[in-house]
Amino acid sequence: MALKLKTTTALGLVIAAGVIAAPGAARAMVGPQAISIDGGPLGTLSLSGGADGYGYYMSNATSGTKDNGMYAGSALIEVQKTTGVLQFTVEVGSFGGSTTLGTTPSQTSTSVFTTGPLFLGYVTIAPSNLPITVSAGQLGSLEGYEAGTDYSNAVQLTTDLFAVENSNSRGVSVAYAQGPLAATVQFGDGVDSGVWNTVQGLVSYAFNATNSLSVFGAYDLGKTGPNTYAYGGGTSAGIEPYANENMVGGYYSYTAGNLNVVPEVQYVYAKVDHSLGINKTTSNFGAALFGSYAFANTPYSIGGWVEYENSKGAYNWFVNPNSEAIGAAIAPTWQYKDLFARANAGYLYLTRTKAYGHSGNGRGQFLGTLEAGVLF
Repeated sequence: MALKLKTTTALGLVIAAGVIAAPGAARAMVGPQAISIDGGPLGTLSLSGGADGYGYYMSNATSGTKDNGMYAGSALIEVQKTTGVLQFTVEVGSFGGSTTLGTTPSQTSTSVFTTGPLFLGYVTIAPSNLPITVSAGQLGSLEGYEAGTDYSNAVQLTTDLFAVENSNSRGVSVAYAQGPLAATVQFGDGVDSGVWNTVQGLVSYAFNATNSLSVFGAYDLGKTGPNTYAYGGGTSAGIEPYANENMVGGYYSYTAGNLNVVPEVQYVYAKVDHSLGINKTTSNFGAALFGSYAFANTPYSIGGWVEYENSKGAYNWFVNPNSEAIGAAIAPTWQYKDLFARANAGYLYLTRTKAYGHSGNGRGQFLGTLEAGVLF
């Protein structure tokens, strides 16, 4: 679907609802750095944000799509209160999202969610001297390793795993964090449908300063019917399996000096439900290996990944039904304080189906972008 705009980042950071950061992660690019401000009666607040834009070139463009262009990416401002019993997070702006390799880039928008320009907006109750917090509102997804905002990943281009995961949605979550263990359970309308039937979970354990394991999953307790929506698309328009999916996955973060390596695997499926037009079980399996390296005492770093995906059944999980693909991407990056620029390049090859080119008979597609932005 390539619609996901999660807040979890490829640097190991996740939403403030209680999930720990991967310890000792070697960052390919340093994300937004919060500015402390005086919030008066609210106490100390933190302000952060980012904005980026890019030009792209794509080979084997499909009929009706452009093989080059210039787009704004994400432009978001976030205000947080992270101390005291009552806390909150508000993030607003325009969302360009991360471009999934194998799909066509799209323009930034303030209407991706039913909440409009509100990307995140939730309150958190953090009882004193307890390792448990409770949050409610527009929350970030707990699924997967990659983020939705362009500048939060080591590579702007994202994988098939990212494309089939849930995004931000309305819900409530309970988080536990004690020592090396952190866990969050979230209940809400997983695909922004307005139907509260999705449970997500994430458990992370830090073995030491350089090794951590995260396991995540999602399960639909009911079904999202044909008169609801998933990120702006009616479920009667053929996205029922996406809106009624179940998922399990995990990733492991290993850091050695300035190098960070993260393998990830994920399996998502939708069960038979004839009333929704899902007449046969359909699924998508994805595996990826991410890496990033920061060159010491320089403004330069490099990120990259390789992936494999395999879709089963009639549903178009990724590119086209029954697709199988391998892909790779790389991104050398320059960052000086709050400014950054990077070149992103990737190639996806379909091993058993065809989809690319004006005639739809091409198996491979290259996508390259030149990206620049500011983080604060």
